[in-house]
Amino acid sequence: MGAEFDLNLIRTFVLLYETRSVTAAADVLGVTQPTVSYGLGKLRRRLGDELFARGPGGLVPSSEAERLYPPLRTAIEQLDVTIGAATQFDPSGPISFSIGLTDLGEVNSLPLVHTELAARAPAATLQVHAFDIDTAEDQLTRGRVDAIVASPVLDSVRLNRVPLFTEGYAGMVSADHPRLRGATATDAELRGERHIVVEGTTGHPAPREALRAHGLEGHIAVRVTRFATLPYVVQDTELVAIVPNRIARAMAGTHRVRTFALPWPIEPAEIAAYTRRPPGRSAAQAWFLDVIRAALQDLP
Repeated sequence: MGAEFDLNLIRTFVLLYETRSVTAAADVLGVTQPTVSYGLGKLRRRLGDELFARGPGGLVPSSEAERLYPPLRTAIEQLDVTIGAATQFDPSGPISFSIGLTDLGEVNSLPLVHTELAARAPAATLQVHAFDIDTAEDQLTRGRVDAIVASPVLDSVRLNRVPLFTEGYAGMVSADHPRLRGATATDAELRGERHIVVEGTTGHPAPREALRAHGLEGHIAVRVTRFATLPYVVQDTELVAIVPNRIARAMAGTHRVRTFALPWPIEPAEIAAYTRRPPGRSAAQAWFLDVIRAALQDLP
């Protein structure tokens, strides 16, 4: 591109590619939309390519933009990491963070994250957004949320993924269930019961898959949309649920339910934190990611 190529133009190109929006790129850069549009014009003239065309979902990169993005993003990311090491975020003043969570995350992870955040930045506020797998990448890259904590894998070169902890599963029934009373349940016992499962794309498909794998899909009596619904239904019925271990323990402490060990293994789910990669990620967002890691990483 030549030594005279403006570093800010490279940064503008990377953000336009990642956000697919002049407005979102301008917000991240802290400049006006005309400034970004002017930069895009300079890029087009210097490179002799349109780079982006307008599409129904935002900017659509050209084949040349697709070719240029990986090496330019890597270069900018390395530069920002180097500069960021010398940049300190001051958490003492008022600042607001936003986090995307599933319903399980709001019950289980949110209290831990808030406690850690309050200890480090007493004046900070936190906005929680419902996790939606279809919009998660867009929410992060456009800066609508600072971080997302969830089990579904968001496979995107535009996002940074940090594994936090793994989560196994347990069975859950009402405290006075007439048949399932032991610390474990056998395969035969579960075949004699009706089950309740959570449908949807917010994560933890393993319980549904386990029932299907063991020929119990026909035993599903109720399908709900949120794990938080389960204890309210289970405590007043004879239905059986399979839930993540940590949330099962929490539900047993607040509802008339009890847990038991399952007769077959279920692959644990890996919970991870997602942020956008540099150059979009700010020093404040990098600091917030550290808060999340301190609160949740390697939980038992």
